[in-house]
Amino acid sequence: MEQNMKYRTLGKTGLRVSEIGFGGEWLERHEESESVALMKYAHGRGINIVDCWMPDPKSRDIIGRAIAEDRAGWYVQGHIGSTYQNGQYTRTRDAEQCRIAFEDLLTRLRTDYIDLGMIHYVDMENDWDVVSRPGPYLDYVMELKKQGKIKHIGLSTHNPLIAIKAAESGLVEIILFSVNPAFDLMPPTDNIENYFADTYADGLNGVDPVRIRMYKICEQQNVGITCMKPFAGGRLFDAKRSPFGVALTPIQCIHYALTKPGVASVLCGYDTTEHVDAAVAYETAPDSEKDYATILAGAPQHTFPGGECTYCGHCKPCPVDIDIAMVNKLYDLAVMQPEVPASLRQHYLSMDHHADECIACRGCESRCPFGVKVADRMSKAAELFRE
Repeated sequence: MEQNMKYRTLGKTGLRVSEIGFGGEWLERHEESESVALMKYAHGRGINIVDCWMPDPKSRDIIGRAIAEDRAGWYVQGHIGSTYQNGQYTRTRDAEQCRIAFEDLLTRLRTDYIDLGMIHYVDMENDWDVVSRPGPYLDYVMELKKQGKIKHIGLSTHNPLIAIKAAESGLVEIILFSVNPAFDLMPPTDNIENYFADTYADGLNGVDPVRIRMYKICEQQNVGITCMKPFAGGRLFDAKRSPFGVALTPIQCIHYALTKPGVASVLCGYDTTEHVDAAVAYETAPDSEKDYATILAGAPQHTFPGGECTYCGHCKPCPVDIDIAMVNKLYDLAVMQPEVPASLRQHYLSMDHHADECIACRGCESRCPFGVKVADRMSKAAELFRE
């Protein structure tokens, strides 16, 4: 089977993960053999990262069987604090319960390590205080890292304030975060149910500024993001349930996530091989099929304030071949800091074409759905990186 998958470096881990990943929580819906075959099919399409937050034995056994023939070809994202007690999922910080669940994870996955050990589901400030400070829970996580049973430490959250704390803490190398245009409307909250409300409060007509800052800080700190809930539970596929009053496609949702700073992989849920194909189709889709910007900009409740670059690439093509989205991203990251970091400057200088080549034709501005003054930003970027 032809394989067109692209790979990205997952932050400071250095791991090269597939842009399209595998969110494993639907595996238990099917017969074990069917789900094993589904995972192997996805691997054949180039998918090499799977998230296993699920504590139930069936899901873990399925993943273990599916990756057994090529363990080194999979990056496993497992969770510390997701446990199975009395036949049901229980989130806990009890070190002994975490140990029992983690040893079960390794046994059922038929491995002696996982690549990404995630501090599981931290949405509340007081919970962050527990997991980030010395104590039985964090001591156990650090012990696993020292023993080589987890290669990299990460954290999962739906709260951008917690993601910012984690990215700036130096404790984690990756964050599993819910990324989609509907959730991005919402201000920080520690209640995930708020994101799935039938209607959002009036006045939510732009990406929350805390979320914009969170994405940029993750990129700045080189903390990679893997994405959960890219389709908002499927509501974005239904114009009646979407907060924008219009429907998006899987390809548009995936592109939305992959254009956010720091994002390396979008973990989609799959029931069938057709679902896998629909997600992987992103890699060969034309720009017209990826374009979410035009739809959202014209929707009743659009997702970006005017003038804010989303790095969507809708401004292409440039007559002098400047990668406008990348220049804008590097510029936004640079102005967050007192001085331009050497790494950012080097990234900018290594580009084939630079902002000072802009001829101010403003053709890109006519294509930008969000009213970004591209020529002005190119002038500012050229001056900033010239210093």
